[in-house]
Amino acid sequence: MSEMADWLRSMAEIVGPKGFTNAPDEMEPWLTDWRGRYTGKALALLSPASTNEVSEIVKVAHAHAISLVPQGGNSGMVGGATPDSEGESVLLSLRRMNRIREIASGDQLAVCDAGVILQNFHAALDEHGQRFPLTLGGKGSATIGGLVSTNAGGTQVLRHGTMRALVAGLEAVLPDGSIYHGLSALKKDNRGYDLKQLLIGGEGTLGIVTGATLKTVPALIDRCVAWVGLASPQAAHKLFKFLCSRENQSLEGFEIIPRTCLDSVLKHIPDTRPPLEQGTPWNVLVEFVRDQPGAADPREVVESLLTEAIGENLISDAAIAENESQAEAFWKIRDSISEAERADGPALQHDISVPVAQMADFITEAGAQIENAFSGTEVAAFGHMGDGNVHFHVKAPGDVTAGPDGAKWMLQSSQTVSPMVHDLVVATGGSISAEHGIGQSKRDELARLSGDARTLTLRAIKQAIDPQNIMNPGKLVPLASATPAS
Repeated sequence: MSEMADWLRSMAEIVGPKGFTNAPDEMEPWLTDWRGRYTGKALALLSPASTNEVSEIVKVAHAHAISLVPQGGNSGMVGGATPDSEGESVLLSLRRMNRIREIASGDQLAVCDAGVILQNFHAALDEHGQRFPLTLGGKGSATIGGLVSTNAGGTQVLRHGTMRALVAGLEAVLPDGSIYHGLSALKKDNRGYDLKQLLIGGEGTLGIVTGATLKTVPALIDRCVAWVGLASPQAAHKLFKFLCSRENQSLEGFEIIPRTCLDSVLKHIPDTRPPLEQGTPWNVLVEFVRDQPGAADPREVVESLLTEAIGENLISDAAIAENESQAEAFWKIRDSISEAERADGPALQHDISVPVAQMADFITEAGAQIENAFSGTEVAAFGHMGDGNVHFHVKAPGDVTAGPDGAKWMLQSSQTVSPMVHDLVVATGGSISAEHGIGQSKRDELARLSGDARTLTLRAIKQAIDPQNIMNPGKLVPLASATPAS
């Protein structure tokens, strides 16, 4: 430590030997994003064990204008937790802060540190007869702080909303090192601007989330999961409206999946099998739940609704999970799509949202336009039809393989294909980021496609709260040189 700058030595002393490293081999796994698109450098990796330690680190950073890049499970999709290549920042890992502070089952609230892994949080709540109604494929690595900072969604937004709806209170360290004590779950609080909502989805650019009070719901009594085959996204939307008109209180999942995605999963993911004997062009994964004793049996609900849907020619075939293992097998297909797509070859992945009423037409029309404009590409679009979130993957032509060729295609296509996809999204009144945030990968596109009001407000808020720009610089907020759309 003798060659360290004084400020870095001070940070090392705050966290102690267990929380400090500047060894290249120990930092290396955390300097590249999950997709492998961004690799940065850092002066050190700090792993504080408490909010007070985070506060003391930020105070040092503030005094010396040192940039901090907060990181949770490093499973983000937009490079939001990866430092830049200049190597002048400090990577701040929240993974040691993994304590569940309180589970108040009677109030349906839980308080936990930012570094708690989502899957562990689910398991802890289950022991108390509660659940946190947000899940996603990366639940084994995603942390609560990361979910808050990106306003994560997942497959249960249809019934429960995104993190904005599920966070009842926050604790965070602001750019000067002061601690925002906002964990109280107040239903009424009219003290001006809502800092909690600024921090949710703020990607660590305004402060570092260290703890959260989260809303929970009763554990499931039972559920019924069905795999439905149909002809088109338009048919899927008709089925969605039909189900909502009959029983919208217990409908918790409605995922649309094309045959191409199913085929990729069956090809690359072990222990998966087709849910239906005869394949269909499109599929829907439906889940109805019961978490109140007086509610209807979800299996009876599903059997009745699907029988009626077949009678009205809304669907062509369906399979109802006979047990929990089969239900999990259906969901494994859905959760494995991104992994299978990566194994298939290079693809540009777009996390976008459009109005629910326009999602079906967007999938078919935008997909056709992209394939026509870029010869040899193939679009695989799937996602949460109940909330308009489309995972719009553009696969490289068949002669483009993984490795240098794939990387070259990805780089070139990100400058041509992605802007066209985003233009089509904006034309529907949609968003270029549905649930993964902006990070560094979409920052310039946000500037290009946002009006003056959004861009100038983002910059003004950032400048007011973090005038030294030490909080996760280069993420989310468009650079001043970027020119927004008129």
